[in-house]
Amino acid sequence: MTSTTEGAEVTPRRTPENAAPRRGRDRQAEILRPAAGRPRFTTDAPRVAVVGGGIAGLAAATGLAERGARVTLYESEGTLGGRLAGWPVDLDDGSRVTMSRGFHAFFRQYYNLRGLLRRADGGLGMLTAVPDYPLQHSAGLRDSFAKVPRTPPWSAAGFAALSPTFGFRDLARMDPRAALPLLDVRVPDVYTALDRVSAHDFLTGIRFPEAAHHLAFEVFSRSFFADPRELSAAELVLMFHIYFLGSSEGLLFDVPGEPFPQALWDPLAAYLEGHGVRLRTATPVESLTPLEGGGHDVTAGGRTDRFDATVLALDTPGLRAVAAASPELADPAWRDGVDRLRTAPPFLVSRLWLDRPVRPERAGFLGTSGYASLDNVSVLERWEGEAARWAARTGGSVVELHAYAQDPRADRPDEQKRLIEQLHRIYPETAGARIVDQRHEWRADCPLFPVGGYGDRPGVRTPDPTLVMAGDLVRTELPVALMERAATSGFLAANALLERWGVRGQVLWTVPRRGRSRAMRLLASLA
Repeated sequence: MTSTTEGAEVTPRRTPENAAPRRGRDRQAEILRPAAGRPRFTTDAPRVAVVGGGIAGLAAATGLAERGARVTLYESEGTLGGRLAGWPVDLDDGSRVTMSRGFHAFFRQYYNLRGLLRRADGGLGMLTAVPDYPLQHSAGLRDSFAKVPRTPPWSAAGFAALSPTFGFRDLARMDPRAALPLLDVRVPDVYTALDRVSAHDFLTGIRFPEAAHHLAFEVFSRSFFADPRELSAAELVLMFHIYFLGSSEGLLFDVPGEPFPQALWDPLAAYLEGHGVRLRTATPVESLTPLEGGGHDVTAGGRTDRFDATVLALDTPGLRAVAAASPELADPAWRDGVDRLRTAPPFLVSRLWLDRPVRPERAGFLGTSGYASLDNVSVLERWEGEAARWAARTGGSVVELHAYAQDPRADRPDEQKRLIEQLHRIYPETAGARIVDQRHEWRADCPLFPVGGYGDRPGVRTPDPTLVMAGDLVRTELPVALMERAATSGFLAANALLERWGVRGQVLWTVPRRGRSRAMRLLASLA
């Protein structure tokens, strides 16, 4: 048994005494057992405030409420889901549809996120598999993951062999010694080694083929909503471990078969309310005041309530605002670290309802590079029921465009127009389509993981034992990222509080926390 991480013991294999169903195909996935304790509260259950109704807050509320804690969840928006929220809009043709902040991929190694969703549907019937994840460069290069093996190291080798961006000359020019850290990624060691190097400079240092750099790694790095020149190489290398060399779940993924509220959050909200959770949407938390002996007075919507503990599951702007308005919270060093957190550049999601269909062979999701600021294209009726019903009724298509890491000074109407022009380049049949309606969402609230910024990121635990953190900006010291980091940190936050009260928390899973084979680890040690 290995050392504990945020109060969870890690064992590499399932055993009868720690039995928990493995929710993937990877036999080397690690189980994280919570600290020992009684199964749930029996009397005097504590009152806990969960601040934030995104994935992290919902996971924390779930972990606490299932064990009998009295949970109140605050969300500033009118709907749950955070960056995966959705809301109704009326189109010019009279249709009522659901708008959101855009496509998200539910990878098979997102064990704890998928575990959260199983509360609403044990069979994950709300998710549907996407058959491929093609990447296309404006120069004509195209990659696919449909035929790439899933088991490392054959996954990375198969991608290199099948990709048009890798030639024998390209491979010969690479610096294998500089690439050795990819073979044995460990958390948090990877941050010690690479946090002060940019993703761009790391790839340049190993002489990664330029075409593959743009077509593959840049597409992935921009999923962090950041330019590779700003992104910490540690995050890029960790991502390589999660999807290529650390997990045999592969790079194909699932997506919700209906819009986020209907598929995910409405059923989960009903589940939480069935466990006594009070959901206070459209109620932003203004400040927290620590109490002598532990706990906090939480002021939200002009009303103050007293809680035994608090989970902060906010995005970067929200966290900074609450910390600034709560001058006694935690300690000065913690507040200073929060104040130094940065948000990624703005991003744009454009959704178009067209009066004619895109060609039937178009992929449901296409990652792009070299098309100005366009990062990907989704044809929603390929998997989403609501979009499919609209397309069937009208004979049209619902197309979504993403542009990450936008210049904050960009002229927004011009950028929206240029994005549509790039769609016409990729799918020429859309140039003749009439846009029935369109929606453009600009946001700037995703965390930035800049070069050298790891030390400022808060962990799950804080100097106040009754205050814990959750979210994709939080350090977990586990190989998780994006939505899975949010879900995992939410459960870890709940577990930290439950451990304090002597109650056993949630069993979790993660991809292996080091290189999968002794040979890979031995090679990495030569770096």
